[in-house]
Amino acid sequence: MNDEVWGIGYEDRAVYFRQGVTPSELSGKTWKAIVASQECDRSHCGSNSSLLSAGCFFGDEVRGSGESCAPSDTDASSEAERPGPDQPVPAESLDSPRNPECSSASGPGTSKTSEHATEGTSLAGQTSGPEPQPSQASTPAELPWTNIDLKEPKKAPGQGTAGLPDTASLCSLGLLPLGLDEPCSTGDHLLWAWVSGGGCAVEAHTVLKWFTVQSGLSPSVQALALSITPAQTAAWRTQIFQQLTERTRRELENFRHYEQAVEQSVWVKTGVLQWWCDWKPHKWVDVRVALEQFTGHDGARDGILFVYYVVHEEKKYLHVFLNEVTALVPVLSEAKHSFALYTPERTRQRWPVRLAAATEQDMNDWLALLNLSCCESWKVHGRPSVQAIWSTTCKGDIFVSEPSPDLEASEHLLPCDQMFWRQMGGHLRVVEAGGQGVVWGIGYDGTAWVYTGGYGGGCFQGLASSTSNVYAQSDVKSICIYENQRWNPVTGYTSRGLPTDRYMWSDASGLQECTKAGTKPPSLQWAWVSDWSVDFSVPGGADQEGWQYASDFPSSYHGYKTMRDFVRRRRWARKCKLVTSGPWLEVAPIALRDVSVIPESPGVSGRGHSIALWAVSDKGDVLCRLGVSELNPAGSSWLHVGTDQPFASVSVGGCHQVWAVARDGSAFYRGSVSPSQPAGDCWYHIPSPPKQRLKQVSVGQTSVYAVDENENLWYRQGVMPSYPQGSGWEHVSNNVRRVSVGPLDQVWVIANKVQGSHSLSRGTVCHRTGVRPLEPKGQGWDYGIGGGWDHICVRANATRAPRSASQERAGKQGLPNGPSLAAGAPREARGPVCC
Repeated sequence: MNDEVWGIGYEDRAVYFRQGVTPSELSGKTWKAIVASQECDRSHCGSNSSLLSAGCFFGDEVRGSGESCAPSDTDASSEAERPGPDQPVPAESLDSPRNPECSSASGPGTSKTSEHATEGTSLAGQTSGPEPQPSQASTPAELPWTNIDLKEPKKAPGQGTAGLPDTASLCSLGLLPLGLDEPCSTGDHLLWAWVSGGGCAVEAHTVLKWFTVQSGLSPSVQALALSITPAQTAAWRTQIFQQLTERTRRELENFRHYEQAVEQSVWVKTGVLQWWCDWKPHKWVDVRVALEQFTGHDGARDGILFVYYVVHEEKKYLHVFLNEVTALVPVLSEAKHSFALYTPERTRQRWPVRLAAATEQDMNDWLALLNLSCCESWKVHGRPSVQAIWSTTCKGDIFVSEPSPDLEASEHLLPCDQMFWRQMGGHLRVVEAGGQGVVWGIGYDGTAWVYTGGYGGGCFQGLASSTSNVYAQSDVKSICIYENQRWNPVTGYTSRGLPTDRYMWSDASGLQECTKAGTKPPSLQWAWVSDWSVDFSVPGGADQEGWQYASDFPSSYHGYKTMRDFVRRRRWARKCKLVTSGPWLEVAPIALRDVSVIPESPGVSGRGHSIALWAVSDKGDVLCRLGVSELNPAGSSWLHVGTDQPFASVSVGGCHQVWAVARDGSAFYRGSVSPSQPAGDCWYHIPSPPKQRLKQVSVGQTSVYAVDENENLWYRQGVMPSYPQGSGWEHVSNNVRRVSVGPLDQVWVIANKVQGSHSLSRGTVCHRTGVRPLEPKGQGWDYGIGGGWDHICVRANATRAPRSASQERAGKQGLPNGPSLAAGAPREARGPVCC
């Protein structure tokens, strides 16, 4: 009743009790053998209580000598059917339920008495006939029905006890129903078959006396009181656990195909946001959103985002599966705390799901929660890998994507609009990654930052951020507007222009009006830290008052006035500051304009060697960073590399190929750069494409690409180890803002304008397809996430696509992959080409 446990021993068939069973220790501590006394052991005392178990009918009087009980007709008629004194008594099985606890009362040598009882014999008075032997007993068939007083009769002084029947014989007669029980002696213990303790209540504080070996018991019974050793108990527990496990497996085997009753847990978060509706006229409408996360029986987590809205008094909703979300991008503006949610379909349409929160805290909470949920659905956790692809938006947000081997495959190319981008903490303008996980970044104020190995920061706290390697970070940005004027023959330059002129206070394009009073910081996260002032550091120069002159709007501006200059403009700037946090540490003290890390060399281990890192300062100086390694990504010091003019861009490729672009638009190649001579020896001038001025260059393993100021993409032909400067420029595409060439010579760009089915996006990630050794320029473009992207770096991605079976066979036979090349499969490079 109190969770007691009883048992029968397998070998000795003794009764055992489990000690130490408590609610906190359900398996107990040890087994104890119970010393269970047999009824035949207690019957030798002659107690009248043994008569109670004889099955006789008891009366209040003792019959006299003349009141002998003669057998009835029924008894006489049944005597012929009962076994005689010479017939063997059939032994009953030990396992028979008719074998009670005290069934063994007679010894094995007991024989039967005479069949004919002498009439008139008194049970208590006189002695008649021979005295029965102590080892003999009458069969139940010969026992007359008697009425016996419970009180023991008083014996006459002259009467002896020899004439009285042995009390043990009465007990024995009563304990053998129908004469079928097997006799036992007091020297042997019973072989128990079954025990039940359901009616017992054993208190925990009770001192049990069942285990004390009583005096007078046989040695065989005393042996049952020995306890089980701890080693046997441990083995018993292990055996029971294995048996239960095997039984559970057998019982559940037939139900594997059944659907479980409870197979997932669901968690829901609801809120009120605003949604930029899909139909015209586009406007913000109030909606109710619900994020439903569920965990399947296999432990995988996924979720769905529901957006409930009302149109024409009809309730509708749209839903987005989180395992289809490819990016969550903050879209910070002056008035709204909004963010965009991209899927592959929405990316192709160039129309993401845009949601806005009432406060910045609400937006950060939703962004952090959705980012964490999407990472769980995509099974992306922790810090980015060393081969991750990094990118930044025009707002300074940092994103990273884990490359798939199919991303650079030739036969089954993974579309880049299916890449999952997750946001990292911090705020940077440029991020460049290279070999062995070295990642550098540059802020809008030119401050250099090095990646610490953490993740999260900013609005990503808790599970979405690492607990270490996240530090405070700040950035300063200049907001520029233009003051425009036109020449008037009477009054000179005036702020009143022609009806067709641009706004007299505008942005750089002149299409948007921007006044000093109406211009706000980029978002509410920014705060003004200075007043408006004239900016003299403008391309083309300015006069003493900051004016630039031209013949008309728009045109090429210069810093001096001529007789043909009828318009002029002046740039005003004001600084604002943002404070956030992220996995970045500042590298002081030189402000940078561009930085490049040598790409990861496929199949080559660069551990133990210094990693090449080049940079261009904000003043145009070319710098080489010394002491950069996997354990010290920040390096130790800068080495100045002399130039004859200010530079704008630099890139270091495979085998320490260093290319740079000067501010005049021409290209340069640095000769003799090696690990032993990290700065090289001299610059080789490379003419720019005809009538074009280059602004950025990127070098891969063997390919060199450049972008000019008119957003044209150029490929450098004829680059070979014997002639690393190449032979000429070949046009590849237009509409390109920035290019990044990886260690596999893969080409990724930021396109300026990409038309979708719903709208036009500016700043879109694009991947050049069909790039192979015999066709390094590629064949086409695959459009990915956008818009608003400003920078991308694939220089750490050396993940190769698995080779096909035909390529493997061709490689083993030493044959060129002619058919595979014709089918569009790239031939795998044997190794890096050293210059």
